[in-house]
Amino acid sequence: MKIKPSVLALSICAAAWSSLPAFAASETTHIIKEDVSSTPVALKHLIEQALTEDKSRQTFYAQSQAMREAGVASATLMDPKIKVGFGGLPVDSFQFDEDPMTNISVGLMQQFERGSTLSLQATKANQQADGIALQVASRELDIANNMTQLWLELGYQQQAERILRENQHLVRELANFIQTNYAIGKSEAQDLLNAQLQVSKLDEKLHANAQVQRRIVSQLSEWLGASWLQHEQNLMATNTLDWRALNTRLQHSDDTAHYALLAQHPMVKMADAAIAVNKTQVNIAEQAYSPQFGVEVMYAHRQANGMSGQPASDLVSAYVTLDIPLFTENKQDRAYAAAQYQVGAAQSQKDLLLAQMNAKVNALLVDRSNLEQRLNRYQSTLLSQARARTNAVERGYQNNTSQFNDVITAAADELALELEQQRLITDLNLVNSNLAALLGGFEFDAVQPDISHPTPRHQQ
Repeated sequence: MKIKPSVLALSICAAAWSSLPAFAASETTHIIKEDVSSTPVALKHLIEQALTEDKSRQTFYAQSQAMREAGVASATLMDPKIKVGFGGLPVDSFQFDEDPMTNISVGLMQQFERGSTLSLQATKANQQADGIALQVASRELDIANNMTQLWLELGYQQQAERILRENQHLVRELANFIQTNYAIGKSEAQDLLNAQLQVSKLDEKLHANAQVQRRIVSQLSEWLGASWLQHEQNLMATNTLDWRALNTRLQHSDDTAHYALLAQHPMVKMADAAIAVNKTQVNIAEQAYSPQFGVEVMYAHRQANGMSGQPASDLVSAYVTLDIPLFTENKQDRAYAAAQYQVGAAQSQKDLLLAQMNAKVNALLVDRSNLEQRLNRYQSTLLSQARARTNAVERGYQNNTSQFNDVITAAADELALELEQQRLITDLNLVNSNLAALLGGFEFDAVQPDISHPTPRHQQ
């Protein structure tokens, strides 16, 4: 005797899980338009918490501040030098008041840099500090992208767990029903064994699913910390997010050339900063053609009397030193040419970076288009065909024209398609996350890293 139609529907859902991977989900493409207004808020909060705790951002910020302080130091004149001594001391008596040539002198010397070297050094240091500071923004994008991808994968696994638990309850009821019918001779032994096997397989799938979820949550603790991992128990994620900000940006971009959007990326701005630093270095090298000045002033006190018997007058001396670059072929010219080559190298590096990033964007857009087309195909054709086939086989089983294994195979194919569709939805959101990291599509508020300011030495 055949199984009742109402129970048969349960057996179709349950038996199909035997041929699916351990992590399944049965949502369809309508999830793309699902209201996820609460989910981004939770993810945004986690990203902002991670940015606050991230040590790399603090490191980059501290390094940029250190570069600015070093720039101020390098753009300051050399400390003046004091010269104290004596001259013309007779060696036969070592008396300071015996010979009028003998004097005790004190002098002050100051060296000045060539041309505008000091101000250019300050400019260069600030440009280097800006480049380091941009690493903070780049790190923020990396964290947002990595956490978003883990969030999507966790949401996929949690949906799989929900479907697995629902089917676990149905399969157990089905196994009890078949066992009762088998005891009175209304069901076959192979149907009972198959139902019992499905119960065991679902238990294993739930265990494997829980393991994957724990691993993903542990990976999130890289940014959220061990204390968060210890207290976080109920993290509800989703495998789809709202990408309106990204879509708005893409509407203002060319089909294949996305340089205007990529120009806002921190990595590209860092390349611009490197170009600016090298151009400033060219200007510094150009200052080497200017003379370098030094000033020295000395006061000499004489204790002896002069030739007239009157006390000898004290002396004042003043000198100006001038370093004139006359032979520049092997020094200044070479240094200037080297600085110009560095500008060209930095520009080529930026062009290469833009080409690579633009190629990545185009590849991701191709993936995104293909995934959307495949999802439309699943929604419009594949799933409806699979459901029609399952219904047809079910009717054949009720009319004794199909075997129970045929019902299982048809249901397995239908749920496998639903699982593949759910995987495509997740992959589409992962592609959007990578695009957001390149073109700017994440929405979060990052506070400035908190670092302690050192106490000046003279205040300690």
